[in-house]
Amino acid sequence: MTDITDTIQTEKNRTALSVQAGFLAVGLLLLVLAPFFFYPIFLMKLLCFALFACAFNLLLGYTGLLSFGHATFFGGAAYFTAYTVKEWGLPPELGILIGVAGAAFLGLVMGFFAIRRQGIYFAMITLALSQMFFFFCLQAKFTEGEDGIQSVPRGHLFGFIDLNSSTNMYYFVLAVFIIGVLIIWRFINSPFGMILKSIRENENRAVSLGYSVARYKLGAFVMSAALAGLAGAVKSIVFQFATLTDVAWQMSGEVILMTLLGGISTLIGPLFGAGLVVALENYLATSEFPVTIITGIVFMVCVLIFRRGIIGEFYASRLGRKLGFVYRR
Repeated sequence: MTDITDTIQTEKNRTALSVQAGFLAVGLLLLVLAPFFFYPIFLMKLLCFALFACAFNLLLGYTGLLSFGHATFFGGAAYFTAYTVKEWGLPPELGILIGVAGAAFLGLVMGFFAIRRQGIYFAMITLALSQMFFFFCLQAKFTEGEDGIQSVPRGHLFGFIDLNSSTNMYYFVLAVFIIGVLIIWRFINSPFGMILKSIRENENRAVSLGYSVARYKLGAFVMSAALAGLAGAVKSIVFQFATLTDVAWQMSGEVILMTLLGGISTLIGPLFGAGLVVALENYLATSEFPVTIITGIVFMVCVLIFRRGIIGEFYASRLGRKLGFVYRR
Protein backbone atom coordinates (compact mmCIF):
# COMPACT_ATOMS: atom_id res chain seq x y z
CA MET A 1 0.00 0.00 0.00
CA THR A 2 2.86 2.36 0.86
CA ASP A 3 4.53 1.68 -2.49
CA ILE A 4 1.29 2.46 -4.35
CA THR A 5 0.81 5.69 -2.38
CA ASP A 6 4.40 6.76 -3.11
CA THR A 7 3.95 5.99 -6.80
CA ILE A 8 0.75 8.05 -6.99
CA GLN A 9 2.44 10.96 -5.19
CA THR A 10 5.42 10.77 -7.52
CA GLU A 11 3.14 10.90 -10.55
CA LYS A 12 1.32 13.91 -9.09
CA ASN A 13 4.63 15.68 -8.53
CA ARG A 14 5.74 14.96 -12.09
CA THR A 15 2.45 16.24 -13.46
CA ALA A 16 2.71 19.37 -11.33
CA LEU A 17 6.27 20.01 -12.52
CA SER A 18 5.18 19.52 -16.12
CA VAL A 19 2.35 22.03 -15.70
CA GLN A 20 4.61 24.58 -14.04
CA ALA A 21 7.27 24.09 -16.73
CA GLY A 22 4.57 24.67 -19.34
CA PHE A 23 3.54 27.94 -17.67
CA LEU A 24 7.20 29.00 -17.54
CA ALA A 25 7.76 28.19 -21.22
CA VAL A 26 4.65 30.10 -22.27
CA GLY A 27 5.69 33.07 -20.14
CA LEU A 28 9.17 33.18 -21.67
CA LEU A 29 7.72 32.89 -25.16
CA LEU A 30 5.37 35.80 -24.48
CA LEU A 31 8.25 37.92 -23.21
CA VAL A 32 10.31 37.15 -26.31
CA LEU A 33 7.45 38.07 -28.64
CA ALA A 34 6.14 41.00 -26.60
CA PRO A 35 8.08 43.84 -28.34
CA PHE A 36 6.34 42.99 -31.61
CA PHE A 37 2.94 43.76 -30.06
CA PHE A 38 3.59 46.32 -27.30
CA TYR A 39 5.57 49.52 -26.88
CA PRO A 40 9.15 48.43 -25.95
CA ILE A 41 9.72 51.30 -23.49
CA PHE A 42 6.64 50.25 -21.51
CA LEU A 43 7.82 46.64 -21.48
CA MET A 44 11.30 47.62 -20.32
CA LYS A 45 9.87 49.72 -17.50
CA LEU A 46 7.71 46.77 -16.47
CA LEU A 47 10.69 44.41 -16.39
CA CYS A 48 12.80 46.84 -14.35
CA PHE A 49 10.09 47.30 -11.73
CA ALA A 50 9.30 43.58 -11.70
CA LEU A 51 12.94 42.85 -10.85
CA PHE A 52 12.85 45.61 -8.23
CA ALA A 53 9.76 44.05 -6.62
CA CYS A 54 11.35 40.58 -6.65
CA ALA A 55 14.44 41.98 -4.94
CA PHE A 56 12.28 43.62 -2.27
CA ASN A 57 10.30 40.39 -1.80
CA LEU A 58 13.56 38.58 -1.10
CA LEU A 59 13.79 40.65 2.09
CA LEU A 60 10.11 40.88 3.06
CA GLY A 61 8.71 37.57 1.87
CA TYR A 62 11.60 35.26 2.73
CA THR A 63 13.27 37.05 5.64
CA GLY A 64 10.32 38.85 7.17
CA LEU A 65 11.94 42.31 7.17
CA LEU A 66 9.83 45.26 6.00
CA SER A 67 12.10 47.95 4.58
CA PHE A 68 10.91 51.46 3.76
CA GLY A 69 14.27 52.40 2.28
CA HIS A 70 14.66 50.33 -0.87
CA ALA A 71 14.39 53.44 -3.03
CA THR A 72 17.90 54.24 -1.81
CA PHE A 73 19.33 51.21 -3.60
CA PHE A 74 17.15 51.54 -6.69
CA GLY A 75 17.78 55.26 -7.14
CA GLY A 76 21.34 55.21 -5.83
CA ALA A 77 22.37 52.65 -8.42
CA ALA A 78 20.61 54.73 -11.09
CA TYR A 79 22.69 57.77 -10.12
CA PHE A 80 25.96 55.82 -9.97
CA THR A 81 25.37 54.23 -13.36
CA ALA A 82 24.17 57.42 -15.03
CA TYR A 83 27.13 59.43 -13.75
CA THR A 84 29.83 56.92 -14.66
CA VAL A 85 28.39 56.28 -18.12
CA LYS A 86 27.88 59.96 -18.94
CA GLU A 87 30.84 61.64 -17.22
CA TRP A 88 33.45 58.88 -17.28
CA GLY A 89 32.44 57.47 -20.63
CA LEU A 90 32.23 53.88 -19.37
CA PRO A 91 30.39 51.25 -21.42
CA PRO A 92 26.89 50.40 -20.13
CA GLU A 93 27.83 47.00 -18.73
CA LEU A 94 30.57 48.52 -16.52
CA GLY A 95 28.29 51.36 -15.48
CA ILE A 96 25.63 48.87 -14.40
CA LEU A 97 28.17 46.84 -12.42
CA ILE A 98 29.31 49.99 -10.62
CA GLY A 99 25.68 50.81 -9.85
CA VAL A 100 25.12 47.34 -8.40
CA ALA A 101 28.31 47.57 -6.32
CA GLY A 102 27.25 50.99 -5.04
CA ALA A 103 23.80 49.69 -4.10
CA ALA A 104 25.36 46.72 -2.30
CA PHE A 105 27.62 49.08 -0.32
CA LEU A 106 24.65 51.25 0.62
CA GLY A 107 22.82 48.09 1.66
CA LEU A 108 25.75 47.06 3.83
CA VAL A 109 25.82 50.42 5.60
CA MET A 110 22.05 50.70 6.03
CA GLY A 111 21.67 47.07 7.00
CA PHE A 112 24.45 47.33 9.62
CA PHE A 113 22.36 49.84 11.56
CA ALA A 114 18.86 48.61 10.71
CA ILE A 115 19.14 44.90 11.59
CA ARG A 116 19.82 45.78 15.20
CA ARG A 117 16.10 46.44 15.55
CA GLN A 118 12.94 44.52 14.65
CA GLY A 119 9.42 45.23 13.44
CA ILE A 120 8.31 48.84 13.14
CA TYR A 121 11.64 50.09 14.50
CA PHE A 122 13.48 48.36 11.68
CA ALA A 123 11.11 49.93 9.13
CA MET A 124 11.50 53.42 10.63
CA ILE A 125 15.30 53.21 10.66
CA THR A 126 15.36 52.25 6.98
CA LEU A 127 12.99 55.12 6.19
CA ALA A 128 15.11 57.62 8.14
CA LEU A 129 18.34 56.52 6.47
CA SER A 130 16.63 56.58 3.09
CA GLN A 131 15.51 60.16 3.65
CA MET A 132 19.07 61.11 4.58
CA PHE A 133 20.27 59.71 1.27
CA PHE A 134 17.48 61.57 -0.54
CA PHE A 135 18.66 64.90 0.85
CA PHE A 136 22.25 63.97 0.01
CA CYS A 137 21.20 63.43 -3.62
CA LEU A 138 19.34 66.74 -3.53
CA GLN A 139 22.43 68.66 -2.41
CA ALA A 140 25.30 66.74 -4.06
CA LYS A 141 26.88 68.27 -7.16
CA PHE A 142 27.28 65.06 -9.14
CA THR A 143 23.52 64.36 -8.99
CA GLU A 144 22.73 67.81 -10.45
CA GLY A 145 20.09 68.48 -7.81
CA GLU A 146 16.44 68.65 -8.82
CA ASP A 147 17.29 68.37 -12.53
CA GLY A 148 18.89 64.97 -12.13
CA ILE A 149 21.39 63.46 -14.55
CA GLN A 150 19.95 63.85 -18.03
CA SER A 151 20.92 62.61 -21.52
CA VAL A 152 22.70 59.47 -20.37
CA PRO A 153 24.07 57.69 -23.46
CA ARG A 154 23.02 54.08 -23.94
CA GLY A 155 26.22 53.26 -25.79
CA HIS A 156 27.21 49.87 -27.15
CA LEU A 157 26.99 46.71 -25.10
CA PHE A 158 30.33 44.84 -25.13
CA GLY A 159 31.47 47.31 -27.78
CA PHE A 160 29.34 46.09 -30.68
CA ILE A 161 25.64 45.80 -29.68
CA ASP A 162 23.98 49.16 -30.27
CA LEU A 163 21.60 49.81 -27.37
CA ASN A 164 20.10 52.83 -29.10
CA SER A 165 18.01 50.29 -30.96
CA SER A 166 14.82 49.70 -28.94
CA THR A 167 14.81 46.02 -29.90
CA ASN A 168 18.40 45.46 -28.78
CA MET A 169 17.75 47.39 -25.58
CA TYR A 170 14.63 45.34 -24.82
CA TYR A 171 16.34 41.99 -25.19
CA PHE A 172 19.24 43.18 -23.06
CA VAL A 173 16.80 44.22 -20.30
CA LEU A 174 15.00 40.89 -20.67
CA ALA A 175 18.30 39.02 -20.29
CA VAL A 176 19.16 41.01 -17.14
CA PHE A 177 15.68 40.37 -15.78
CA ILE A 178 15.92 36.62 -16.32
CA ILE A 179 19.38 36.49 -14.75
CA GLY A 180 18.17 38.48 -11.75
CA VAL A 181 15.14 36.23 -11.21
CA LEU A 182 17.31 33.10 -11.52
CA ILE A 183 19.69 34.49 -8.89
CA ILE A 184 16.76 35.10 -6.55
CA TRP A 185 15.34 31.61 -7.21
CA ARG A 186 18.72 30.01 -6.49
CA PHE A 187 19.18 32.14 -3.39
CA ILE A 188 15.85 31.26 -1.78
CA ASN A 189 16.26 27.55 -2.59
CA SER A 190 19.78 27.34 -1.18
CA PRO A 191 20.64 26.33 2.41
CA PHE A 192 21.13 30.04 3.11
CA GLY A 193 17.57 30.70 1.95
CA MET A 194 16.22 27.88 4.10
CA ILE A 195 17.84 29.46 7.16
CA LEU A 196 16.32 32.83 6.27
CA LYS A 197 12.88 31.23 6.18
CA SER A 198 13.49 29.64 9.58
CA ILE A 199 14.49 33.05 10.95
CA ARG A 200 11.29 34.52 9.55
CA GLU A 201 9.16 31.82 11.16
CA ASN A 202 10.88 31.68 14.57
CA GLU A 203 13.93 33.84 15.14
CA ASN A 204 14.45 32.72 18.74
CA ARG A 205 14.59 29.08 17.69
CA ALA A 206 17.14 29.91 14.98
CA VAL A 207 19.27 31.60 17.62
CA SER A 208 18.96 28.57 19.90
CA LEU A 209 20.18 26.34 17.07
CA GLY A 210 23.39 28.36 16.90
CA TYR A 211 22.80 30.47 13.78
CA SER A 212 24.17 34.00 13.68
CA VAL A 213 20.85 35.65 12.89
CA ALA A 214 22.32 39.13 12.47
CA ARG A 215 24.77 37.95 9.81
CA TYR A 216 22.10 36.12 7.86
CA LYS A 217 19.82 39.15 7.98
CA LEU A 218 22.63 41.40 6.83
CA GLY A 219 23.49 39.01 4.00
CA ALA A 220 19.87 39.00 2.83
CA PHE A 221 19.70 42.78 3.12
CA VAL A 222 22.82 43.29 1.00
CA MET A 223 21.66 40.76 -1.63
CA SER A 224 18.26 42.45 -1.83
CA ALA A 225 19.92 45.87 -2.13
CA ALA A 226 22.26 44.69 -4.90
CA LEU A 227 19.41 43.25 -6.97
CA ALA A 228 17.29 46.36 -6.42
CA GLY A 229 20.33 48.32 -7.60
CA LEU A 230 20.54 46.15 -10.69
CA ALA A 231 16.96 47.13 -11.57
CA GLY A 232 17.66 50.82 -10.96
CA ALA A 233 20.91 50.79 -12.92
CA VAL A 234 19.26 49.23 -15.96
CA LYS A 235 16.35 51.68 -15.70
CA SER A 236 18.76 54.64 -15.88
CA ILE A 237 20.16 53.27 -19.14
CA VAL A 238 16.70 52.57 -20.57
CA PHE A 239 15.26 56.02 -19.85
CA GLN A 240 18.65 57.79 -20.08
CA PHE A 241 18.26 59.77 -16.86
CA ALA A 242 18.34 59.48 -13.07
CA THR A 243 16.25 61.83 -10.92
CA LEU A 244 15.16 62.40 -7.34
CA THR A 245 11.98 60.44 -8.04
CA ASP A 246 14.07 57.27 -8.01
CA VAL A 247 15.25 57.86 -4.42
CA ALA A 248 12.07 59.38 -2.96
CA TRP A 249 10.17 57.57 -0.22
CA GLN A 250 7.22 57.18 -2.59
CA MET A 251 9.31 54.77 -4.64
CA SER A 252 9.78 52.58 -1.56
CA GLY A 253 6.02 52.67 -0.96
CA GLU A 254 5.34 51.76 -4.57
CA VAL A 255 7.49 48.62 -4.46
CA ILE A 256 5.78 47.57 -1.22
CA LEU A 257 2.43 47.99 -2.96
CA MET A 258 3.57 45.88 -5.93
CA THR A 259 4.79 43.07 -3.70
CA LEU A 260 1.70 42.94 -1.49
CA LEU A 261 -0.65 43.07 -4.48
CA GLY A 262 1.02 40.13 -6.16
CA GLY A 263 1.70 38.10 -3.05
CA ILE A 264 4.70 37.91 -0.76
CA SER A 265 6.63 34.66 -0.34
CA THR A 266 6.00 33.79 -3.99
CA LEU A 267 8.41 34.27 -6.85
CA ILE A 268 5.72 35.15 -9.40
CA GLY A 269 3.64 37.40 -7.13
CA PRO A 270 5.86 40.50 -7.25
CA LEU A 271 6.15 40.16 -11.04
CA PHE A 272 2.37 40.19 -11.36
CA GLY A 273 1.98 43.04 -8.88
CA ALA A 274 4.59 45.15 -10.67
CA GLY A 275 2.91 44.49 -14.01
CA LEU A 276 -0.47 45.51 -12.62
CA VAL A 277 0.77 48.77 -11.07
CA VAL A 278 2.92 49.79 -14.05
CA ALA A 279 0.09 49.02 -16.47
CA LEU A 280 -2.35 51.11 -14.41
CA GLU A 281 0.08 54.01 -14.27
CA ASN A 282 0.77 53.80 -17.99
CA TYR A 283 -2.78 53.51 -19.29
CA LEU A 284 -4.30 55.96 -16.81
CA ALA A 285 -1.57 58.58 -17.16
CA THR A 286 -3.69 60.67 -19.54
CA SER A 287 -6.84 60.24 -17.47
CA GLU A 288 -8.20 63.11 -15.40
CA PHE A 289 -8.82 60.69 -12.54
CA PRO A 290 -5.75 60.49 -10.25
CA VAL A 291 -3.79 57.28 -10.72
CA THR A 292 -2.93 57.10 -7.02
CA ILE A 293 -6.63 56.83 -6.14
CA ILE A 294 -7.06 53.93 -8.57
CA THR A 295 -4.03 52.08 -7.20
CA GLY A 296 -5.25 52.79 -3.67
CA ILE A 297 -8.65 51.29 -4.44
CA VAL A 298 -7.00 48.24 -6.02
CA PHE A 299 -4.84 47.82 -2.94
CA MET A 300 -7.83 48.09 -0.60
CA VAL A 301 -9.74 45.47 -2.59
CA CYS A 302 -6.71 43.20 -2.54
CA VAL A 303 -6.29 43.55 1.23
CA LEU A 304 -9.99 42.87 1.86
CA ILE A 305 -10.47 40.01 -0.61
CA PHE A 306 -7.04 38.66 -1.49
CA ARG A 307 -5.27 38.57 1.87
CA ARG A 308 -2.39 36.54 0.46
CA GLY A 309 -2.09 38.67 -2.67
CA ILE A 310 -3.52 37.76 -6.06
CA ILE A 311 -0.98 35.06 -6.90
CA GLY A 312 -0.88 33.85 -3.30
CA GLU A 313 -4.64 33.31 -3.33
CA PHE A 314 -4.38 31.45 -6.62
CA TYR A 315 -1.69 29.16 -5.20
CA ALA A 316 -3.84 28.48 -2.14
CA SER A 317 -6.99 27.83 -4.19
CA ARG A 318 -8.22 24.38 -5.19
CA LEU A 319 -7.18 24.96 -8.81
CA GLY A 320 -3.73 26.13 -7.75
CA ARG A 321 -3.19 23.09 -5.53
CA LYS A 322 -4.42 20.82 -8.31
CA LEU A 323 -1.83 22.32 -10.66
CA GLY A 324 0.87 21.67 -8.07
CA PHE A 325 1.39 25.17 -6.73
CA VAL A 326 2.00 25.51 -3.01
CA TYR A 327 1.66 28.70 -0.98
CA ARG A 328 3.95 28.80 2.05
CA ARG A 329 3.92 31.74 4.42
